[in-house]
Amino acid sequence: MIFFEINNPGLFLVCVGIFFAAVFLRYLISAGIFYWYYYSLRSDKFRSKRLSRRGFRKGQLKKEIYWSMWSSVVFGFFGALTYFLWQKGFTAIYLDIEKFGIWYLPSSFILLSLLHETYYYWVHRWMHNPKVFKKIHKVHHDSLVPSPWTAFSFHPWESLLEALIIPAILLVLPVHPIVIGVYLIFMTLSSVINHLDIEIYPEAFIKSRLGKLFIGATHHHFHHAEFKTNFGLYFTFWDRWMNTESSSKISSE
Repeated sequence: MIFFEINNPGLFLVCVGIFFAAVFLRYLISAGIFYWYYYSLRSDKFRSKRLSRRGFRKGQLKKEIYWSMWSSVVFGFFGALTYFLWQKGFTAIYLDIEKFGIWYLPSSFILLSLLHETYYYWVHRWMHNPKVFKKIHKVHHDSLVPSPWTAFSFHPWESLLEALIIPAILLVLPVHPIVIGVYLIFMTLSSVINHLDIEIYPEAFIKSRLGKLFIGATHHHFHHAEFKTNFGLYFTFWDRWMNTESSSKISSE
């Protein structure tokens, strides 16, 4: 079932605008809630738990929101493009849950995240090449101390690189719209949490076998602090396999 048929360039631009609004609103709500709770409402409780000793740069948060707005434009364009490709029958997106069964929903979510992780790790490492870094990735790392607003703070070229993978996967991997929606929310929340600069996961979980597989604020804090370690997105396995995981500890800073 086609909810909104794109049959001319004008309607495509309208679709881009709709997707942009959805992406930017999702970012503002997610980052806003975490910033409000941890840096305003409960700031006294969490001030001592911040991973970085220094504060945010002057004007940093406004710049992060500015760049995130442009990232949302790029993401919105690729969202509209994916919708158009689905409308024309070029994607593997399906609507009938019974086609693959209910258990395929979580399976496709896991597979989507693993494929995304692999792509992101290697592109992320490439973006840390000195020549590439200055042109593409520096905007993100201008946030020496990350904040929830850093989550989407990318140069448009980096946003483009990040946006390519999901539509590419959806061309070949059958995924239901429910899974796509849940995954996009998960992706946003994960990025906000990892840039929070406050570790919200219990220490017992972080030290557990399961917890060591996942990236949190502490893990990503060292990426922003050291630049040459911790390139993963959701999981730590590529960093472990490629020996790029930081051995630093917060207590030793």
